[in-house]
Amino acid sequence: MKKFVVGEASSLKNFTDNTCAQASFCFRTLLKAREIRVNGVKVGEDVPLRAGDEVCYYMTPAQERKRAFSVVYDDENILVVDKESGVNSEAIFCETGLFPVHRLDRNTEGVLLLAKTRTAEEELVAAFREGRAEKIYHALVLGAMPKAHAVEEGFLVKDEKRATVHVQKRGAGTHIVTEYEVLERRGECSLLKITLHTGKTHQIRAHLAFLGHPVVGDEKYGDAAYNRSAHATRQKLLSKQLTLRPAGALAYLCKMTFVSAKNL
Repeated sequence: MKKFVVGEASSLKNFTDNTCAQASFCFRTLLKAREIRVNGVKVGEDVPLRAGDEVCYYMTPAQERKRAFSVVYDDENILVVDKESGVNSEAIFCETGLFPVHRLDRNTEGVLLLAKTRTAEEELVAAFREGRAEKIYHALVLGAMPKAHAVEEGFLVKDEKRATVHVQKRGAGTHIVTEYEVLERRGECSLLKITLHTGKTHQIRAHLAFLGHPVVGDEKYGDAAYNRSAHATRQKLLSKQLTLRPAGALAYLCKMTFVSAKNL
């Protein structure tokens, strides 16, 4: 059994996704079996929660053992993990009690960096903001790319109401730069190496969709018909490696590269 106290108003599902990765993996199963209790009362549906509510998850040993991440690197200042698909970054922050440096979408897997001290957090966040952190992703996309290698630019516009973004060639929005290299063709799809020169919300997914080559399995920006036919329910996007160039007390990490053990 895992027990948590709610910090602020939320729905049960959102609280679970952001707090307990193991329970989020089997949330519907737990609800159906009424193995979640809110303030001691069994619940069978997604219910609203208030600050101070107590939530208990009664999981099987196998459900509790399902990992949300594996450790890539660990020292006194940072923790680098290999996140599993289907896990909110916030759940990892909650489980470890560490400071977030960046985030990955729920269904994006791979390398995620956390800081152990406020000093480390401040320097690493600055490194990301100032372009002193190189992020490389792998993405499986629909179709054949027009070039083996290209650097694409655009302008990203947020839609706050829909919690989405869209990309346009010019005009208003935030300037973005996405570099890709074709690693291999796989039938109707292409495996790409993506280098982010800017790191904005949903940049890779939205930019590739704008270019006509959406990420396979992407339910927000992807090709719904193809995803259904391929039974792809999670986006094929992997945070493959991260290279840091921090300063000050973290300079010892300079040019260290952390690599995910996963492959698409």
